[in-house]
Amino acid sequence: MRSTIAASLCAATMTAGAFAQGITLDTLFIATGITYPTCITHAPGDDSRLFVCDKRGYIRIIDLATNALLTANFLNIDSISGGGTSVGSEQGLLGLAFHPDYATNGYFFVNYTNTAGSTVIARYQVSADPNVANGSSALQVMTWTQPYTNHNGGWIEFSPYDGHMYIGTGDGGSANDPGGTAQDITAQRLGKLLRIDPNVAGTTPPYTIPSDNPFVGITGDDEIWSYGMRNPWRCAFDRETGDLYIGDVGQNAVEEIDFQAYNAAGGRNYGWRCKEGNSSTGLTGCTPTDPSLTNPIVTHNHTSGTNGGYSITGGRLYRGCAIPELQGYYIYADYVAGNFWSLKVVNGAATEVTSRTSQLGTAAGAQAVNQMSAFGEDANGEIYVADHGGGIYKIINVTGDVTCEPPCVGIDLNCDGLIDGVDLGILLAGWGGAGGDTNGDGTTDGVDLGAMLAGWGA
Repeated sequence: MRSTIAASLCAATMTAGAFAQGITLDTLFIATGITYPTCITHAPGDDSRLFVCDKRGYIRIIDLATNALLTANFLNIDSISGGGTSVGSEQGLLGLAFHPDYATNGYFFVNYTNTAGSTVIARYQVSADPNVANGSSALQVMTWTQPYTNHNGGWIEFSPYDGHMYIGTGDGGSANDPGGTAQDITAQRLGKLLRIDPNVAGTTPPYTIPSDNPFVGITGDDEIWSYGMRNPWRCAFDRETGDLYIGDVGQNAVEEIDFQAYNAAGGRNYGWRCKEGNSSTGLTGCTPTDPSLTNPIVTHNHTSGTNGGYSITGGRLYRGCAIPELQGYYIYADYVAGNFWSLKVVNGAATEVTSRTSQLGTAAGAQAVNQMSAFGEDANGEIYVADHGGGIYKIINVTGDVTCEPPCVGIDLNCDGLIDGVDLGILLAGWGGAGGDTNGDGTTDGVDLGAMLAGWGA
């Protein structure tokens, strides 16, 4: 599965980035008209469109050829989602993830709070019109009650490493996690990262549990991958490595970014409610000095200035080709403080933490970019950011973007622009698994080999 995702990148992405602190970035305004954007993503292999969630219950499409917002909604669930009409509410349509084999099956998943305030994960399917979903195709995958209106999490994404769907859930809201949900691993989905395989229909529930989930066969909910979260607001997989980055919103003192390497085992405890960042909260539930807890890779205190944060918005790894110096850097922001940063993870530790506020906080057209609610990427790995006022911006290089042609195709497994023996070697090494999968079905087999031979030398 990893090769399938990486193969959608441009050949120029293989150029190593260096000295990203010195690069001059900017934001380029591309669209408006979305009331309260909460997520930005793309369909696998589709480099012509961006899909943007509006918390009101709409999914909108941006045509990247014209940067125009299409008039029609891709999906409208306004009537069944609750809390989306207020900028202050944390309810509504919060997450969107396309199935890795969307080009074949047309499936996508949404995460929203319904009119009763409960979280719902549902699967839909596109209609015969690629710009309009089939609104009557809903299949409820899972649901759970939310005790309060805040801390709903809302992120969902398929891992490029294992192909499973991950779901970020908040602790249920209020303050101090009054129900102790984040540390409770039995019959409790709140304050967690969940991990499921939703490729099963006609059964109850319509998903299976990966056998290597940490609590399978022992005490603890089988769906849980990790726990101890307060409100993971925007997580992201590195499309090239499968590493996971988590932006977890703090309470009174500290915002944090957490990190999990692609091959790390599940069962990590990120420490809430006994810890906020690296500090003890004085609350019960765990021991803040317990060495088994996973510490954040970077924190931002609730202070003024370019290093301060009050409500973190997790970002994305840059894997595009237009800004080769930015390759492998993570860009993220703070919703309240209006600050942007970049960092790079080396051997599991954050390095080169750099303020980007002066560069990204004012767009090239002089628009103010603040209240950053979501980051996303297009099929070529270029990064976009939404502010909660409705603007969608693209991160660019002031000195000029690199031309990103030719793009890779699915059979160009090493992304060098040529189908040759190197690609064949990668495919054969992954035979029977997912390492050389070119068509996104999760298995490297004769179909992939036939496609590669048909494109040989191109």
